[in-house]
Amino acid sequence: MPLRRQITITAHWTLVVLLMVLISDAKAAAWHWAFGLSGLVMVAMALTDGLMSGPGPRLRGAFRALHPWSHRLMYLLLGIVAGAALFAQITGTPLWLPTKTWYLLLTAAMAFHAIFHLWRHTTLYDGALRRMAPRALHKIL
Repeated sequence: MPLRRQITITAHWTLVVLLMVLISDAKAAAWHWAFGLSGLVMVAMALTDGLMSGPGPRLRGAFRALHPWSHRLMYLLLGIVAGAALFAQITGTPLWLPTKTWYLLLTAAMAFHAIFHLWRHTTLYDGALRRMAPRALHKIL
């Protein structure tokens, strides 16, 4: 597996777990630092190497046109939330909104993102979940 793909998949699932921990009111600074740094790594990789996501051949019409923009927006939101988390850790004050509100906004966006990819995987049968799932899970997808 290419290193870029491995780092992206690891960062993706690490961020999902960290976000779930953080919305459960984790207080330890290490969780916030880990989330912020992981988020910035993923965003930095996307900025330097481009997005790894593609619409797939079966995605048509408006969904196909919106696909790259929705992923760009997810990365933008991730960058903002990761930056807000690190800003709060460095300065001790939240960036515009309480940190938990940032995490909840990203969680809502993440839920729509997940539903969209579940729909793609189960309706279009385009293997959308296999792209970001670890290879050990491919047989059950």
